[in-house]
Amino acid sequence: MTSIVTGTATVCVFDPALVRHRLDDDCDWWSLPSAELAAVNAGQVAFFNVGGDGAYELVLHAELTEPQVVVHLAVVSGRVFIGAGEDVTGGGLEPDTAYGGLFVDVPAGNYRLQARRDGAHISLAFVPDARGSNAFGDLVRI
Repeated sequence: MTSIVTGTATVCVFDPALVRHRLDDDCDWWSLPSAELAAVNAGQVAFFNVGGDGAYELVLHAELTEPQVVVHLAVVSGRVFIGAGEDVTGGGLEPDTAYGGLFVDVPAGNYRLQARRDGAHISLAFVPDARGSNAFGDLVRI
């Protein structure tokens, strides 16, 4: 279990290699709903709006029996960052764990990222899947 503190009411999960092209963009490029939705639908980042700023306890599982949402995510480097939305690549910075968050090593491939939030407790599971993109019509909330 680890704690993530967000000041943007958002938790993000992504392979930094897939959003490196955003390095020179504004640090809040994803705050535009169209840009956030495009990145999620491309399978580059899973942004989870958690409804409020603050600290959230994060637990990783092998699989969730009753996820609230599933986001398909591509992983090319084998390393995924999980942290606050404000830690996504942009503004000349890439994620690190100096201010929270964590890196998780998973085999390269596509995943069905299952998510569930119960209050300040967030559960995630990376389940291998053939699909690496999404077709959401609206932003993802848990």
